[in-house]
Amino acid sequence: MAIQVFQATFDVEACLAEIRECLEKGWTGMGFKTVQMEEAWKKYTGFENAYYLNSSTAGLNLCVEILKEKYGWADGDEIITTPLTFISTNHAILLGGMHPVFADVDDTFCMDPKEAEKKITEKTRAIMYVGLGGNVGHWDEIVALAKKHDLKLILDAAHMAGTRVNGVIPGKEADVVVYSFQAVKNLPTADSGMICFREKELDAIARKRAWLGINKDTYARTGAGGNYKWKYDVEYVGRKDHGNSVIASLALVQLRHLDEDNARRREICKQYLNGLSVLGDKVRFANVLHPEECSRHLFQILVEDRDGLMLYLNEHDIFPGVHYVDNTEYRMYRYAHGTCPHAAYISDHTMTLPLHMRLTERDVEAVIQAICDFIQKG
Repeated sequence: MAIQVFQATFDVEACLAEIRECLEKGWTGMGFKTVQMEEAWKKYTGFENAYYLNSSTAGLNLCVEILKEKYGWADGDEIITTPLTFISTNHAILLGGMHPVFADVDDTFCMDPKEAEKKITEKTRAIMYVGLGGNVGHWDEIVALAKKHDLKLILDAAHMAGTRVNGVIPGKEADVVVYSFQAVKNLPTADSGMICFREKELDAIARKRAWLGINKDTYARTGAGGNYKWKYDVEYVGRKDHGNSVIASLALVQLRHLDEDNARRREICKQYLNGLSVLGDKVRFANVLHPEECSRHLFQILVEDRDGLMLYLNEHDIFPGVHYVDNTEYRMYRYAHGTCPHAAYISDHTMTLPLHMRLTERDVEAVIQAICDFIQKG
């Protein structure tokens, strides 16, 4: 059987039971389970605010728009970001009318604080930091940098569900944190996400903007008394970015398994590290800080002949991935091509190995053996 890079595992009966509640109640849209998931996430993370959305991409778009409006940023003002991320991170900056300025990464594959500081200008308004693979990188230095230069801080935590530092979920230092519960993430649904603003005022704005600008959602109005519960105002030209109760049902169940699943991911990563150590410096790894608390969404290796190894693995029914192509390779970001050489090197030489709950120890050993065979023969 083929070994895939990602494959979600669901607690099927528990998921169906939660969905059944929605169907029996006759409420499958925004509210009910989405509210339950928001409360569960706040309890799990310790964040004061959490709003459930249909994707983390929607959350990234919202956070740029809302911060821009709140603080009076102008079109063309700058946000410092990373080229090693899924394109939704940087598209959110462009879609918000801002200008992405790319800072190179360090050995954690996350943004290098020293490189970020070099990119700060009088037009810089924020830093968009990505915890690639669940790795916090040098987050504490990024927090200090944002404070030093009075910049807003956005944490793209798409890979970080369950990541901790000394027992604490990171991100409370940020102005906003955005999580992904997409189909192959550590907390998988079909697609959904969570946006966690530090300020209650901005959380309230997000709830309006994500419901077409309407200032009272249907669930809240259903529970209201009186004859005017149908009456509402439209305060913004918003989109329909909110989540729904059917998908939130999956999230509620999967949250129960998140820490256990992440612990298993860390075991798989240790197996990879031990098995590939025989190759010495022919295989290199991201420097994962706090590895015993990292969500380990990705396990990445650096090899000289990445494409040759991928083809060899494919021939043996092993299908790794690449996370990610240097975003400055894409036409809308080509203006920054060549400005982040370390990220460019990683982009050309990195490979993401299979990492999910359905892998057996034998599967992991098969991947390790195939990599060793290819590299040792080379």
